[in-house]
Amino acid sequence: MQGTRRKRAFVAGLIAAVAVAAMALAPAAMAADGVGLGGRTTDKSVTFFCFGVIALFMILPIVLSLIQARLEGRKERMREQIERVRRS
Repeated sequence: MQGTRRKRAFVAGLIAAVAVAAMALAPAAMAADGVGLGGRTTDKSVTFFCFGVIALFMILPIVLSLIQARLEGRKERMREQIERVRRS
């Protein structure tokens, strides 16, 4: 029980430290005249970023569904093997 409390306190402290660091570094991200860490922000860069987001939300479910289907097939094969061994 004591170890769980320590872990929770550590995670809470870590989250707080990350939040403080993010707030401290936020002004650096807001560079003047649209020039940030990634360079000048243009319509073209925003458009390509949005296309990337669209592609991510299109490809990610497909890939995750394929992985899940493969794992389900593996689970069924293992279940059949276990049943075969139990019958023997």
